[in-house]
Amino acid sequence: MKLIFRITFKIFLILLILAGCATTVDIKETDSDELLNQGKTLLKEGLYDRAIACFNKAIEINPKYVEAYNSRGLAYRQKGKIDTFADWNKALEISPKYAWIRNDYQYRYLYSIGKLQPRDEYYKAIADFTIAIAINPMYAVAYNNRGMTY
Repeated sequence: MKLIFRITFKIFLILLILAGCATTVDIKETDSDELLNQGKTLLKEGLYDRAIACFNKAIEINPKYVEAYNSRGLAYRQKGKIDTFADWNKALEISPKYAWIRNDYQYRYLYSIGKLQPRDEYYKAIADFTIAIAINPMYAVAYNNRGMTY
């Protein structure tokens, strides 16, 4: 009886693993939103290279996909590339009015590196947080980050 349970359990695990792999392979190459969602899921699971690959495909499909650039920047950061800001700069270049991008970019730049920045960088961050607040006066996180930066 125990042997049957073990075999059944192992078969279940194998099928579960195969089902997970199938969902990553079966995504339509033309659906950038689905690729973004899959990349975010992989990012949460700590599968940074696979997440970056999804974000890359989403950007290939839609070169102005701001959220894909932002997410890819986060994936690179979590992977350990702390000096990689090209994706966040690109997101800001595409959509400078998105308050959350300005806020995320500056917050990650100042506080996730883990070392003090030159004074000018803090002034730039305060200016960006202020712009984010001007874009969306209800964006409490930007107020908080600006206060922490002061």
